Amino acid sequence: MATKKTTTKKAAPRKDASANKEPDKASPAKKAKPKADGKLSAIDAAAKVLGDTKKALNCKELVEAMAAKGYWKSPGGQTPHATLYSAISREIQKKGKDSRFKKAERGQFALNR
Repeated sequence: MATKKTTTKKAAPRKDASANKEPDKASPAKKAKPKADGKLSAIDAAAKVLGDTKKALNCKELVEAMAAKGYWKSPGGQTPHATLYSAISREIQKKGKDSRFKKAERGQFALNR
């Protein structure tokens, strides 16, 4: 009985997509500034509320305070507190000690001073 010899074709090496891009230029730190319509983003409004209250708050309390003070209102999402939590956590992870926020206790954030 004859055995059939199979050959496998090696995959071509992938091209790195970042190799074609120019290196990133140093960008200045993003400051809290109003959008074109004059309203703050949710994360900027949260920083402003934490600066006003000078105490740690959880995201539900932050969303309620932002709406009460007129800084930011949810556009109708079901879980704006979860979205805010995620945004604050991403900023802390990305910027580290340069972040505007710090985790005070479980589920609570304060301004990083």
